[in-house]
Amino acid sequence: MNGMHREHRAKTKPTAGGRRGRHRRRWIATGLLLGLPALVVPYVLFVKDDSQAATIDGGAYYRLISVRSGKALDVNAFSTADGARIQQWTDQNTANQQWKLRSTGDGYFELVSRNSGKVLGIAGDSTAQAAAAEQQTDNSSTSQQWRIDDARGSDAVTFTSRRSGQVLDVYGDSTADGVAVIQWPSHGGTNQRWKLVKLAQTPTAQTPTAATPTTAAPTAGTGTTEPKTPTGPYVWNNAQVVGGGYVTGLVFNPGEKSLLYARTDMGGAYRWDVAAEQWIPLTDWAGEKDWNLLGIDSVATDPVEPNRLYLGAGTYTNEWAGNGAILRSTDRGRTFQRTNLPFKLGANEDGRGAGERLAINPATHGTLLLGTRKNGLWRSTDYGATWSQVSSFPVKDGASSGAGISFVTYGPAGSKTVYVGVADTSTSLYRSTDGGSTWQAVSGQPSGQMPQHGVLSGDGSLYLTYTNVVGPNGVTAGSVWKYTPAGGAWKNISPSQGSYGFSGLAVDPRKPSTVMVTTLDRWWPEDEIYRTTDGGTTWKALAAKSVRDAAIAPYVGTGTGHWMTVLAIDPFDSGHVLYGTGNGIWRSKDAAATDTGGTSHWTVGARGLEETALLDVIAPPGGAHVITAMGDQGGFRHDSLTDLPAQHLRNPVMGNSTSIDFAQSNPATMVRVGRGGAQDGAYSTDGGTSWHGFTAEPVASADTGQVALAADGSTIVWTQTGQAPHRSTDKGASWSKVSGLGTDAVVVADRSTANTFYSLAGGTLYASTDGGASFTARATNLPTGRLTAVPGIAGDLWIAGSARGLLHSTDGGRTFTTLTTVQTASALGFGKAAPGASYQALYLIGTVKDATGVFRSTDKGATWLRVNDDAHQWGSISGSGVITGDPDTYGRVYIGTNGRGLQYGDPS
Repeated sequence: MNGMHREHRAKTKPTAGGRRGRHRRRWIATGLLLGLPALVVPYVLFVKDDSQAATIDGGAYYRLISVRSGKALDVNAFSTADGARIQQWTDQNTANQQWKLRSTGDGYFELVSRNSGKVLGIAGDSTAQAAAAEQQTDNSSTSQQWRIDDARGSDAVTFTSRRSGQVLDVYGDSTADGVAVIQWPSHGGTNQRWKLVKLAQTPTAQTPTAATPTTAAPTAGTGTTEPKTPTGPYVWNNAQVVGGGYVTGLVFNPGEKSLLYARTDMGGAYRWDVAAEQWIPLTDWAGEKDWNLLGIDSVATDPVEPNRLYLGAGTYTNEWAGNGAILRSTDRGRTFQRTNLPFKLGANEDGRGAGERLAINPATHGTLLLGTRKNGLWRSTDYGATWSQVSSFPVKDGASSGAGISFVTYGPAGSKTVYVGVADTSTSLYRSTDGGSTWQAVSGQPSGQMPQHGVLSGDGSLYLTYTNVVGPNGVTAGSVWKYTPAGGAWKNISPSQGSYGFSGLAVDPRKPSTVMVTTLDRWWPEDEIYRTTDGGTTWKALAAKSVRDAAIAPYVGTGTGHWMTVLAIDPFDSGHVLYGTGNGIWRSKDAAATDTGGTSHWTVGARGLEETALLDVIAPPGGAHVITAMGDQGGFRHDSLTDLPAQHLRNPVMGNSTSIDFAQSNPATMVRVGRGGAQDGAYSTDGGTSWHGFTAEPVASADTGQVALAADGSTIVWTQTGQAPHRSTDKGASWSKVSGLGTDAVVVADRSTANTFYSLAGGTLYASTDGGASFTARATNLPTGRLTAVPGIAGDLWIAGSARGLLHSTDGGRTFTTLTTVQTASALGFGKAAPGASYQALYLIGTVKDATGVFRSTDKGATWLRVNDDAHQWGSISGSGVITGDPDTYGRVYIGTNGRGLQYGDPS
């Protein structure tokens, strides 16, 4: 990783007849039951005298199936954003195709998405014909309310807008996937009729269960997994900071407008939702066993069949990491098939900003080439299902740099030309003119540097950016070159020179002489973006002639950014340009303005793309929803889960914050530790709004580690990495070493008794009753694991003991009982008790009845309910071990991930 405005109407108090009070009319109940006995239906739909409608179960979810196409009403790409497109799509019985029909109490209904909890409405509250349906936050608008009428002579229904009187209609009478749903005057056509397919009820009993996927996760080999009915009863979202990590690739489809993908070094792949102007994550289904697949080494989108998408997935080439895989999709990343590779990929290793290494032959689009870090060049001729090494390619290892192949670029369809760049300072560019059967080093190529990117322009020229090392760090030299194959001429067209390199590269598909490049590691004054409209003869620097708006992510500042290794120009709009940085994405819609001396305007373009690594999280009662400690970004205070935080935690801003705690009895008092700031530790007395750095540290040469704060805030105990714990009673002004504990012993405060602390070290539970000054052993033969204390109850402790399961003590750690209901336990958190319960709700990352995931218990662990599902797994959350419930909102849970930011779940 990196080193709307809507009208809101007042709601009235619900009446007995429904959710909101409205003026009353005379209603009668119909007897149409869609084949279900009336006595099992919780309530019937009441309709006006002059219409008929099917009976609706208000507690159930439905799939709404078009009579014309047989396809389902669908929220595009599982989006949870306002403005997301409503369309028809092949029925996959996924959460974004499931709808609750929620009565307004007066004959109209809202269509509530199970995936997002938001409703179907008409864009702009419009009454116009063909106005698009979209997903919206519920604001009681009449354009979000629908009358459900029987379509006479059939078992289907129509949905009539309360505002416009028009019905939901599949545009153009189409049967194709992805066609928009609109409103249109009723004409009785089958594209305006919908069958209601009721789903089985979601289990509500507090019993162990393994949720099934809400999207199809790929299986090993070349197989696929069919979607199953979801049983996970939660809706999941990011607590956004926007960006936060290294975006290593941006790839437009050349044939379909607005189809754009992003890849990250350890946070998966995304597709751009143009309607919502937000990124949609595509790989959250990767679970514990597949964590290595969340690093995306390369992306390819098919120029002939735009629905086809390929991901080269694999985070590390280390011995302990699993082999890579090709993830292939025929529905733009909604579902994937998987081909395991016999080698590793390195999406989070040096050289990850180069590419793309995966390329599709535009002439025969079932043929792909994959450049690897350590294993040469590979080819597939069956749409990525199987792969074999290209034996004729000269480089079969990591080359002189160890980073292997840096890019693969096909020539235009019919040319049989392929270029391959290699991270080597002697011979770094190879060409084939027979489709990849034979290869030759390109004569006259520059030496002493290695290519980052190579892009062919429409006039046949090949542009390349070079650095002296693979990057993204340590680059001290570089250049930009243009190669003209017709005459074999090379020309150095570098826009500037200095102790930095060049990496990001894009050529305008509409204007072959328009090229953009970025510098890499030009740390002063900042990295630059250059643009030429004459093939590199002259260049203009954009930084000083640009206005930058970071309002949605103020923490990134308004500089150009760093690690700018990827650039993309929209093939349908020359002014639409994006580039990736170590903190996310910058985006402009008028980048071409500089061509005529104007100013370009840039905004943060990473909404929905969350690539932070969480190291700790707290949810103090009565204060901010949640406050984080994270890698690279330090951490944020989230006063709202929908509005973005204004800035990092400051004074100091830490590069990495590893631990944070608050005083249970005085939750406005907090401490955090890390490194990379003016101080490595800080305290707050106002709930994390402002901070004050410690004026001293236990060991001046040490940092990071774990911190604990007494229940009343009087004592801080800090275990710096590689050190024994130390304590402070004066807010970090002085420190003394504790006795009885060794190096790296993690200390936990009792959440009720101020002078009591605990530590689990080497299988022994230690306790202190003198404010952390000294510790003595209380219990032995315990598992290593994560120790936590229950808020408000003295001596109530839990151990998440990995393979030894979950252990509980109610006597301050003198004795422990192992729960038989949990097979493995990686981490445990606490949240507000369930209604009618007195004990905290438990939230577990672990395994229950052979299902691994996130679980909730409201009876001290006697029974468990899985609350995530197979579509929401986020890699190795057990390794992160960051989980807590919300003390003020029952059912809400926060999960810290290693590359997908902070996730929070609420009961659906």
